Amino acid sequence: MKTMQRKTDESYVPKDLAAKRAAAVVAALMLSVASMLAVGCDSSRSSSSQTAAKPAGAAVPEDVQSAADAFLGKEATVLVFGDLAKNGNRQLLAANVVPKTPKNALPGTIVTRAVLAEESGGSWHELVRCDEHLKNDKGYLGGSPIGPVAGWRVQFEQNAIEGFHLYLTPVKGNDDPHVLPLAVRWNPAVKRYQTLDRNYEHFLTEAGSLGPARSHL
Repeated sequence: MKTMQRKTDESYVPKDLAAKRAAAVVAALMLSVASMLAVGCDSSRSSSSQTAAKPAGAAVPEDVQSAADAFLGKEATVLVFGDLAKNGNRQLLAANVVPKTPKNALPGTIVTRAVLAEESGGSWHELVRCDEHLKNDKGYLGGSPIGPVAGWRVQFEQNAIEGFHLYLTPVKGNDDPHVLPLAVRWNPAVKRYQTLDRNYEHFLTEAGSLGPARSHL
């Protein structure tokens, strides 16, 4: 019996140590897996950040700012840039922003002019111009005001599936909450930006144009 007891004691100690070692190994493996996942996530974020839309807070590349200046002058502000339409090409939204003053207390970003442009073939091309009117190279965007507009409130968001959503609200010296914004989005079927209907479901065709809006740099 003593011999059996000694064997039992001797076998018990290694099992306890083995359990501790197993727990340590499991903890090490979990830490390793967590590290690999973190590296993978960082790599994925780094890769996607190269093409994702970047807001104005991000550093604007020199060629993007130069294109904005060429379209709107040296006071142009790049509001957002990147693969906005999810078509593989760099695009930018730039505007002449109205500074905030006691007389201009309207909420949001108010602009007098704005341009959506795309880089292709080594040069930048204007896609949409927003000044007194809202137009592209096919004419006036559907649903836009018939009369001239002095300024626009600009809002935008980036949808992971549909791409860039631009909302433009005409501003005529007062903040009328009943004026609905015009929604502008890339239409992959015709490969250009168009406005959407009031339900934001269907694209609207352009009206007759007074002149081409497309320019080349």
